[in-house]
Amino acid sequence: MPQITQLGRVMVPVRDQDEAIAFYTEKLGFSLAADVPFGEGERWVEVAPPGGGAAFALVPPRGDYQPGRMTGIALDSTDPRADHAELKQHGVDVDDELMGGDGTVPLMFFLRDHDANQLMLVQAQS
Repeated sequence: MPQITQLGRVMVPVRDQDEAIAFYTEKLGFSLAADVPFGEGERWVEVAPPGGGAAFALVPPRGDYQPGRMTGIALDSTDPRADHAELKQHGVDVDDELMGGDGTVPLMFFLRDHDANQLMLVQAQS
């Protein structure tokens, strides 16, 4: 069997890595985990959420792997309602309304980064 131990990172295509670093660190509170030369004139950039877990590798677009799509990434939050208000106040593109929170589906909303990559922020399960 493979020696897989955890999800290490997910790749998110972005048009400008510096703008992406600014968005994820300044708006979402991630930390810059890596920014190193990679390949021929490129950079390998990773940002990580403050509570740990998988990092995001912010990669240049290639072929069909383009920004502006649903990423399938769900971020956990202890207070989605407060996060929604704060992100909206800071100019982040968030859904107008929160969904769920009715006891069967956790409270959640979608947000989009500067490249319109769509992420979900969802109430963390206790």
